[in-house]
Amino acid sequence: MSWLEELFGTLKPIIAMAHFPPLPGTPLYDEKAGVQGIFDRVAADLDLLLKAGVDGVMFCNEGDRPYALQADFEAVAVMSAVIAQIAPKDRPYGVDFLWDPKAPIAVAMATGASFVREVFTGVYESDMGLWAPDAAAMLRYRRNIGAQDVKLLFNVVPEFASPLGTRTPAQAARSAVVSSLADGILVSGPMAGAEANVDVLREVRGAVPGDVPVLANTGVKLNTVAQALAAADGAIVGSTMKVDGYTWNPVDPERANAFMAEVRRVRGG
Repeated sequence: MSWLEELFGTLKPIIAMAHFPPLPGTPLYDEKAGVQGIFDRVAADLDLLLKAGVDGVMFCNEGDRPYALQADFEAVAVMSAVIAQIAPKDRPYGVDFLWDPKAPIAVAMATGASFVREVFTGVYESDMGLWAPDAAAMLRYRRNIGAQDVKLLFNVVPEFASPLGTRTPAQAARSAVVSSLADGILVSGPMAGAEANVDVLREVRGAVPGDVPVLANTGVKLNTVAQALAAADGAIVGSTMKVDGYTWNPVDPERANAFMAEVRRVRGG
């Protein structure tokens, strides 16, 4: 049994995205609604996701476009405050911060989250410029703050970016596990809401040890979830549960309920 199955208590878990609207200091922040508006929006989405029966949730600052490679103090503070108040008591939850890998580790430690998602390895040309994360520094940081229980999910095919170099995703994933000690591997499409290549998912799953989970990270939809779960150990799902399937819209309860009904069918009940 992998740590993923043990944590979620099921095979092929679905981790739903609880997206934050723009945080203070970012270009699209709603000053009139303020921090209370952020709290209300995330709490409402979270309630609908939990009622739909998702296996866990991941909190993320999806609204902070354009994304930055270094988190601001006020954004981390607000995210931590909101998560601490509304985090589910009966299901696992994680944290992502686009695109600063240090921030979600700190937030997870402060709020009791079980895992984080980020880009920890590789070098990329990206919408944010040249992108060169430092896995060694991040694993040392996790150790130094006493957050060893927080699992690190490495996104080896990041959105909004392309890798520099000639290694395949499968080769990068295996290296991330063997040399950079990834707890899990994520495979994404080219941007939020875009489907991950199922052939790449299969190749990555075959390249890493069986006890290291591999998840589809973007673009899993109602009509593709069976295929995605056949190739991967679970999925992180956001856009398809939103109004009109648009990433930055609120959660649509009908879409979320229909998606999880299909997941239960695929998993055999």
